[in-house]
Parts: sequence; structure tokens; C-alpha cells
Amino acid sequence: MHPSATSNSAVPDDDYLVRILNARVYDVAIESPLDFAANLSHRLDNRIYLKREDMQPVFSFKLRGAYNKMAKLSPEQLARGVICASAGNHAQGVALSAQKMGVRAVIVMPTTTPAIKVDAVRARGGEAVLFGESYDEAYTHALALEAREGMTFVHPYDDPDVIAGQGTIGMEIAHQYPGHIDAIFCCVGGGGLLAGVAAYIKRVRPQTKLIGVEAVDANAMAQSLAKGERVRLTHVGLFADGAAVKLVGEETFRLCQKYVDEIICVDNEAICAAIKDVFEDTRSILEPAGALALAGAKAWLAREGAQGRTVVAVASGANMNFDRLRFVAERAEMGEQREAVLAVTIPEEPGSFKSFCAQLGGRNITEFNYRLSDEKQAHIFVGVAIQTRSDATRLVEQLASQGLPAIDLTDDEMAKSHVRYMVGGRAQTADNEHIYRFMFPERPGALLKFLENLQSNWNISLFHYRNHGADFGRVLVGMQVPPQEWVDFEAFLQRVGYDCVEETNNPAYKLFLG
Repeated sequence: MHPSATSNSAVPDDDYLVRILNARVYDVAIESPLDFAANLSHRLDNRIYLKREDMQPVFSFKLRGAYNKMAKLSPEQLARGVICASAGNHAQGVALSAQKMGVRAVIVMPTTTPAIKVDAVRARGGEAVLFGESYDEAYTHALALEAREGMTFVHPYDDPDVIAGQGTIGMEIAHQYPGHIDAIFCCVGGGGLLAGVAAYIKRVRPQTKLIGVEAVDANAMAQSLAKGERVRLTHVGLFADGAAVKLVGEETFRLCQKYVDEIICVDNEAICAAIKDVFEDTRSILEPAGALALAGAKAWLAREGAQGRTVVAVASGANMNFDRLRFVAERAEMGEQREAVLAVTIPEEPGSFKSFCAQLGGRNITEFNYRLSDEKQAHIFVGVAIQTRSDATRLVEQLASQGLPAIDLTDDEMAKSHVRYMVGGRAQTADNEHIYRFMFPERPGALLKFLENLQSNWNISLFHYRNHGADFGRVLVGMQVPPQEWVDFEAFLQRVGYDCVEETNNPAYKLFLG
């Protein structure tokens, strides 16, 4: 724990039940509703409840822990001001709490933090300092400022008083739903929410499972619990930026080892689908981290083949960057496995397109891209509405049986992020072309920096970038590299330093761009 994570010596360190019952949160927080998700429950044949922390004054649960911590500081500590590091939601909680108490608050935030969260901190009187590309870099800078200015650090998760503040969510769930709950799902970043809720629920409802949910590319708690010690991740995905933590807390890890039943990991498409689910039931839009719990609940219910179960998912935040909505909308149908993306080859002759559409039957076409390939055949990039993932497999087999070869590109990242916007672009003179898909942290000026780093002696024969409002910028690049220069080119890729995947043999490239 952080050295300033002081505790009340009159209360045993492990007695979180007492800490939670005595937590001071309601000066600023509300008792959030526990809403029944009627549409989703009907679709999944289970009873799903949403704990609506997105309805807090700062649109996130983080307010609880921040205020409880600050309410227990001495007048002398408050007079020196408080400081924290946060990707956004904890920042807003500290800023609002400081505003309520009339004290100075400095908030160090990663440069990748959505503008909506930075603006919200400043609107509440907080002094926002942008530093580093990840929470860890912001945290290190905040410690330096703490030491230099003598302020009190308010940790976002690894502090008993912060954990107890978050634990009041578990207390509310227990009295809001007095019947049996099969499982409660909480998102996991540093682990404060999960640890607090688990510490309370396991004391009063030990039969209820406590399940944490992480993004597959930010699964520090899952790896740590599996290994039996805290694991520091080298890289974390930033789509669910509110839960993008490389190292979980020392105290939160101890509590999760003691009380948590399991951790489930979900991908970005499952998160997008959960955002859509909540919107359809509540007309509210959660941020990606806020929808993690529901995405995990759906995955758990599907894995268990569950029917008639009662589960609660904590809708932990709604500080959504508006630009990110287009990425969510594009990926939600795939996350629900309601859309398949196919590459279909049809004869280049009159009536062939009509014949192809006839094979789709009553299925809805969600996207269609076509360009003349040669005099004998044409390649179609098509999105088709499906009911289940197996529908796509059957459709590919059906098309093949009718002489229409098809490739399922639903899980092909290059096809979904780039090729669908570029179908028909061919270069007959692009000899020795090699295709690479690059990823870099998305922020203002990031594309220019990427282009500056990409300067080389090789001709760029293809380039595609589209701002998806997501965590990483995604660029597809074609470069003409003669065979005798391949060793030099590989060394160049190492110097560029961006994560990349070669896609030269990707079927989507060969069919539509190569």
C-alpha cells in the first residue's frame, strides 16, 4: 500500500465489515438504484440486475472511496491539499470531494485520458496535470509532486478507506435484494471495487459468488491470482481505460485472494455488446470499463449454460468519450455474434449478384462492398445479420455448395478495421508489396508522430488510417521491399518500435487489395 494509506488503529485491519458499515460516503454519493434489466433478462433467460453506479454525481462509483478516504484525514492533512493519479473517474471523485470540503486537489492524469474526464475534473475545481501514457507513469509523477509539495496522496484503490468506501456498494446490494443472488460481477482495474464488495458480501452472503471481470489485454488480477503473487503487465489495452492498470494493489490482491471466486476476461467486442445491452434496457450509455461487469456476467452465464439464475452486474461508470461511440456501434453486433463478415467470390456475369442474394434467404445484409476484379470473377465484402456464430459457418458451407466460395472474416482484425473501408483499391504495379498492421496509443498528434517515425527508403504503396475513437490508432501500411533488402527492412521495423503484425498473406488483402 501507499505509505499514506493510513488506517484507524481501533479497527482490525481485516475487519472490513465494520469499516464499510462506518464508511462516510453519503455526503456526496447516492444510494444507486438496483435496476432489473428486463430485455436482457428475457433474451438470456436469467434474471440480470444492474447496480447503477453510472448515476452517481460524477457518473462513477469512484466517488465513494475518494470521499471516505478524505473524510478521515486530519484538518492538517486537508489543509496541505490532496493529490492523486487517475485515468479519470477517481480523479472526478477526488475533485468533487475536495470541492465539497473546500480543499486543494491536484489530479495527475495520463495523456491518453478522454477529454470528457479531464474537462470534468477542471470543472470541479481540480488542477489537472497530464503526464505519461499510462496510469503507472502518471502515478510515479504524482508521487514526485506529493513529496515536493507535501500534499496527501489519495490512492485510487490500494487503501483500506478507499476499499471500504467502494464496499458500500455491496452493502446496498444486500439490502436492496434480500433474496438469493447467485453471483455479483465487478470490473477490475486495481481491484478496489471488487475487493470492497467481496469483503462485505462474503461476510453476509457467503453463498453468493464474487466474480471480477477484466479486459483480455489488461488482466493483471487474473494473472496475479493464477500465479499467487502480483504480476506486473508490460502492456495494457486502453479501450477500457478506466480499468487499464498494469499492477493491482497489494491490499486489494490480498482481499481478492481471500474472497473472490474467479476472474473472467472479455474482449473489446463483448464490452461493446454489453454497452449496447445496457442502452437498450436503460437508454444510458456506459463507458467501456463501466460495461465490463455485464460483459463478464453474460460470458459466465453462457459458459455455465445457466437458466433462471439471479446475477448482479455493477454498471460502474458512464464517462464515455463521444468519439468512441462509432467504434462501439461497429463492434457491438459482432460482440453479440449477430453479424458475420464474409468475403465471397462470384462469377462476373449478369444475374450473379441476384443469385448470391437469393442464397442469403431472409438474412439482412448489413454491409456490401464490391469492385470488378477481372473479366471472370468478382470479390464481394459483405456483412450479414446472423442469430448465432454457427449461422456463419453454415452460410459459408451453403454458399460453397452453390459454387460461391466464401471466407469468414468475422474474427479478422485487419478486415474489420481496414479492408472494409478500402475494398476495390488495387495497384497493378505494387511489386514486392508487404502489408503491416501497426498499433499505437491514440491521442492528439499520434498519427503525425507515427508518420515521422515511419520515414524510410522504401516506397509506401498502401496506407489506411481511420480514427475509431478507440484506445489504439490502427494503421494499415503497404511498403515495397525488394527481397535483397529484407534484412534491412526487419531492422527498420525494430527501430520504429510500434506493435505490428504482418498481413501480407491475409486472405482479405489478397482478395480485395493485393
